[in-house]
Amino acid sequence: MRALILAAGLGTNLAPFTATRPKPMIKTGERFILENTINLLKDSGVNDINIVVGHKKEKITDYFDNGMAFGVNIHYIDQGKAVGIGDAILKAENRFNPGEYFLLIYGDILTSSNIYIHTIQSFGSARTPVASICLTPSSNMFGNVYLNDEIMITKIIEKPRKGTLGNYVLSGVFILPATFFSVLKKNGKNMERALAYLVKKGELAASIWEDEWIDVAYPWDILRANEIIMNSWRNAHIAGSVRFMGDVRIEGPVYIEDDVEIRSGTIVNGPCYIGAGSFIGNNVLIRKYTSIGAESTIGYGVELKNCILFGKTKIGRLSFIGDSVMGHNVDIGSGTMTVNRELDGKTIKAKVNRKLTDTRLSKLGAFVGDDVNIGASNTILAGTIITSDTNIPHNHSYP
Repeated sequence: MRALILAAGLGTNLAPFTATRPKPMIKTGERFILENTINLLKDSGVNDINIVVGHKKEKITDYFDNGMAFGVNIHYIDQGKAVGIGDAILKAENRFNPGEYFLLIYGDILTSSNIYIHTIQSFGSARTPVASICLTPSSNMFGNVYLNDEIMITKIIEKPRKGTLGNYVLSGVFILPATFFSVLKKNGKNMERALAYLVKKGELAASIWEDEWIDVAYPWDILRANEIIMNSWRNAHIAGSVRFMGDVRIEGPVYIEDDVEIRSGTIVNGPCYIGAGSFIGNNVLIRKYTSIGAESTIGYGVELKNCILFGKTKIGRLSFIGDSVMGHNVDIGSGTMTVNRELDGKTIKAKVNRKLTDTRLSKLGAFVGDDVNIGASNTILAGTIITSDTNIPHNHSYP
């Protein structure tokens, strides 16, 4: 079976990070979301992969190339202008043969284990088109699914209203026949109507996924995705070239890459990740679910808690970065604090696409785009989103 991954969307709700990269090229743990997908497909025996690209496509094509380094064959289809899921799927029509079934995957999903093997096994039992479904704490954002006693899908409500929410949602993995391209055309390239056509004919079975799953839709979802990945780690992996300069304490599953230097007094609580070529200064506290990208520099006395640094990040001495995501090549001055809670204990709101959105989280820091410079002695308020190439002066509260 061959796979089709949709990776062309703009991902505007994931700003500031999607301004400079496609959604599937956001890093969680040690790998990009798309890299995790490709590795799981390989483990499932799926080696022929087609990827629909568009927005910032070179970030994908340059990194994965033809897939040889990842043990798979990758072919790219350029969607051009992003005008919907149905259009993206149809762009790949000539990649599949009549009578063939293919694995369709939304490129922004992430799971704790191999959802693709599970879906393929369900297809082997059902011998009919399959949609993977799962449970999620908040089902109002996704297509709600209803089943009969034979685990066949009887109804999909794409935009459910309050009071009509189901338990299961579509999880972004399907096994579909090549005839689905014709179904899409007949339904005006509308994925919702095309799936409804299969449901009406009684031809869409459900594959129930019961492990962790997330659709990375908002900046704070990156933190949850990172946690899901790191919770699957069981052992520490420390490269032989890592240099511990004095008394360094390591606890739990910690991944440390080549040529990292960690100075005396530092405590590293796993699960966490430290990328190649990074420098960790004296008396740094790295708390669990922290991911430090390659070639980063962490100064004396810094505390990092449940945060992601994409790489080439500099954190000045005596700073606190908590429940936050920092883009590539971010420079943060000494004594800078990310505030990660409201004084009244209410959930934190963040402005996404000029709209104030309730994150439903009581602990949340800041989201900083690529190439941002933040001066010394700054306070970055909870839920703050800072766009790429921003410069913030010293001794400032932002916003």
